Amino acid sequence: MTAEAVGLAAVAVVLLGSSLGVVLAKNLFHSVLWLAAALVATAGVFLLLHAEFLAAAQVLLYAGGVVTIVVFAIMLTERLVGQTIRQMNRGIGWGGLAAGGVFLGVAAVVVGAPLGPAAAPGQAPTTAALGRALLVDWVLPFEALAVLLVAALLGAVYLARTED
Repeated sequence: MTAEAVGLAAVAVVLLGSSLGVVLAKNLFHSVLWLAAALVATAGVFLLLHAEFLAAAQVLLYAGGVVTIVVFAIMLTERLVGQTIRQMNRGIGWGGLAAGGVFLGVAAVVVGAPLGPAAAPGQAPTTAALGRALLVDWVLPFEALAVLLVAALLGAVYLARTED
């Protein structure tokens, strides 16, 4: 067994455990912390696939940005401070059954996939080409998304403030 396979198995165990923690945690804040661990573990998968740019983007945008905004929203909401919010419901059995069905479907596709490298379609995209596309071709949608996130954050601050 290679070191890469051992690393993938370790990251997979961390990712699976933290994903279960997100879903099964009874405290909302703990669920967000498990989400941060799952997102960092996903970045670890990207690193093992030699996609360093995607791993960095995963950590900066999701584990850094989204989790920070969610923690900020939780702490701004004064009604939730000191309270435990139950996230469990009676449909956990059906959810587990649906997750098992999706797992079986994905496993069937993975097992049926041909082994070996895929044929190269000319030239593989590089990190420079990806960066150029993000900062030239797709800059307007990213800026619109940034404005939307700032508006959502301002809305959360407005809704969370007290009526003094």
